[in-house]
Amino acid sequence: MTQPTAIIIGAGFGGIALAIRLQAMGFATTLIDNRDKPGGRAYVYEIDDYKFDGGPTVITDPDCLKELFDLAGKDMNDYVNLVPVDPFYRLQWEDGEVFDYNNDDDFLEQQIAARNPDDVAGYHKFLAYSKELYREGYEKLGTTAFLNFSQMISAAPQLIRLRADKSVYSMVAKFVKDEKVRQLLSFQSLLVGGNPFKTSSIYALIHALERKGGVWFAKGGTGALVTGLINLFKDLGGEVKLSTEVTDIHTKGDRVTGITTVNGARMEADLIASNADVVHTYSKLLRGHIRGQSYGKALKKKSHSMSLFVIYFGLKTTHPDMKHHIILLGQRYKELIAEIFGKGGKLPEDFSLYLHAPCVTDPSMAPEGCSSYYVLSPVPHLGHADIDWDEVGPRYTQVILDYLEEHAIPNLKDDLTVLHTLTPFGFRDEMNSHLGSAFSVEPILTQSAWFRPHNRDDVIDNLYITGAGTHPGAGVPGVVGAAKATAGVIAQDFSEFLGSK
Repeated sequence: MTQPTAIIIGAGFGGIALAIRLQAMGFATTLIDNRDKPGGRAYVYEIDDYKFDGGPTVITDPDCLKELFDLAGKDMNDYVNLVPVDPFYRLQWEDGEVFDYNNDDDFLEQQIAARNPDDVAGYHKFLAYSKELYREGYEKLGTTAFLNFSQMISAAPQLIRLRADKSVYSMVAKFVKDEKVRQLLSFQSLLVGGNPFKTSSIYALIHALERKGGVWFAKGGTGALVTGLINLFKDLGGEVKLSTEVTDIHTKGDRVTGITTVNGARMEADLIASNADVVHTYSKLLRGHIRGQSYGKALKKKSHSMSLFVIYFGLKTTHPDMKHHIILLGQRYKELIAEIFGKGGKLPEDFSLYLHAPCVTDPSMAPEGCSSYYVLSPVPHLGHADIDWDEVGPRYTQVILDYLEEHAIPNLKDDLTVLHTLTPFGFRDEMNSHLGSAFSVEPILTQSAWFRPHNRDDVIDNLYITGAGTHPGAGVPGVVGAAKATAGVIAQDFSEFLGSK
């Protein structure tokens, strides 16, 4: 029997991870992306010898990446060089207070005790709680494909016991009293598109994930990690097609048969997996099938994560005393987040920011004597705030740069040499993200596990979903875990086919 074939749409981390797994499994796998470089959200912008990682820069759980190389019989160190980041993050408030969050218990305790001595014991209780969430929610369920409601029922007792019905912030607040420590322990859900005041407390496992595996950076940038994974896929015999936009997924009855690209080329395959935005996958690519039409409408009604406004900029100087990851928190926390995720219809006047300074760890990200950065501001998605970003974007850029110059980078504007922005319009138009959402379906309890779009479609039995829109969700470990869950379903579905090749 001929070798089974697979097409994967979207060369982000989730698509690449699934492509590696399928190629290693025995499929002849083709990975397709509409952009001229792989990476998806991790696209690399290169401007005047400055290098900017487009999206994910916080690499946690390196073991989930190492597993991809191990299953292929390769050594990850031959493909990518991961280096630890210390501190994991610096949190900085407008009153001048800072908290350097790392993996040193004594150092963390000293900083917590300086704010509230009673919170030291509370923190240890929270860490124990987070570790239990990690075991139950990440190790046991993170790579499980919830295809049947019975699986949700079997997981329910543990989720109920761990109070998954509560929000991340509300559970953090049970353990510690100092507001700034509460922000330290709850902001991570924003990194996967979740509102700390609404996202299920199961996502508090991120703290244990970081403490267990550390925070890492790939030398050469996150794009170097993407390149290493793509090279692994190619070494296994996989094929990559870039600058190739898929316009249609074709079906025959309730099975997919192939795809058509924007130039009219048609490809057939035994299965198709989409790492593209789930709304785009169903409402656009699968519009010729009743399943795509109906489920596309249902997905549009779900709650979607916020968008982002990102500024990539280069300076003609260096700031080696900065920290690699800096969280700049404004005067408002809960109120600001409520406006970002709410339906207020406008852009908040204030903001909290994530500042990425990779040259602190790897000077090769900029020309000699220079430095590259990006700063992102969470903003409402286009369904919550109908903002003309072409008009608002330049003004918003200047306000953010003024703020950075005052609070983080002296003389920024005088030293500025390169500037590029990514607005919610870019997420919508370049990445086909519904409403410009940066993290797909919002990770609230009623949109998690079985309630999230499934790793295999419920109607079309050889159509599979991977990436941020399916279980377990966004973030590099999340989408790599989704790829593992989806690959496990495919292995079962094609066991006879694969065994006869």
